[in-house]
Amino acid sequence: MKFNNYYLLAIGVFLLIFSSCAPKRNLVYFSDINDSTAFQQAIINTYEPKIQKGDILSITVSSLDPTSNAMFNTGVMMQGSSSQLNSISGGNSNLGKEGYLVGNDGMINFPIVGKINLAGLTLTQAHNQMRNELIKYVKEPIVNLRYLNFKVTVIGEVNQPSTFTIDNDKINVLEALGLAGDMTEFGRRENVLVIREASGIRYMERLDLNKSSTFSSPYFRLQQNDIVYVEPDVVKEKYASRGPNSLTVPLALSIISVLSVVLTRIW
Repeated sequence: MKFNNYYLLAIGVFLLIFSSCAPKRNLVYFSDINDSTAFQQAIINTYEPKIQKGDILSITVSSLDPTSNAMFNTGVMMQGSSSQLNSISGGNSNLGKEGYLVGNDGMINFPIVGKINLAGLTLTQAHNQMRNELIKYVKEPIVNLRYLNFKVTVIGEVNQPSTFTIDNDKINVLEALGLAGDMTEFGRRENVLVIREASGIRYMERLDLNKSSTFSSPYFRLQQNDIVYVEPDVVKEKYASRGPNSLTVPLALSIISVLSVVLTRIW
């Protein structure tokens, strides 16, 4: 009877410690979607990012005149120190070296045409603006524009926090988390913070990735230079504030208690 009491006491302490350290959490994305029925939702957050100062654009021009093509597709080699280029291109050595930099005045310096104001325009609007300028020099120009340094940053409770340069301007929060290796088990899926700067104002919005309504948020689809911050769970915050050994000590004590009881029963 005495041994049984010791055994039950040790098990009770062990379960108490772990039940207090690991509260029940919802780790499933969009768990409010019924898995037995089809889910359908209209896509309403189709915002198209606008060109900003410091953006680097790839601009190519094609027409029926080979001479004009060669004249307008010379490109511009970026000037500046390695640190400056890394800052502009998000640390990607393959980007930011050749392209058209949108200066602090919102202008690019294009061959033959000269300065063209593109800041504040979407890629579609910039395409029309470029075509209107080029049509003065060449017949039926075809203009292609894309970003060379469209980047987002993912930090916090993810497996691979970093700044990521995107090949196009279409990326959402889930895709960004995928690039960062997804959240750790301590990441708060119900409280993901998106930080955005636009027109000299910093905006912050919290997203609940346990709910499907997040798909409709204007912050679900990311924009140039957005930062996604995944907050840690309260369990990790609690033990991090106490030091690195705060979790191992109660765990060790509980294991010792169980082993001592088991060994006592064997002997």
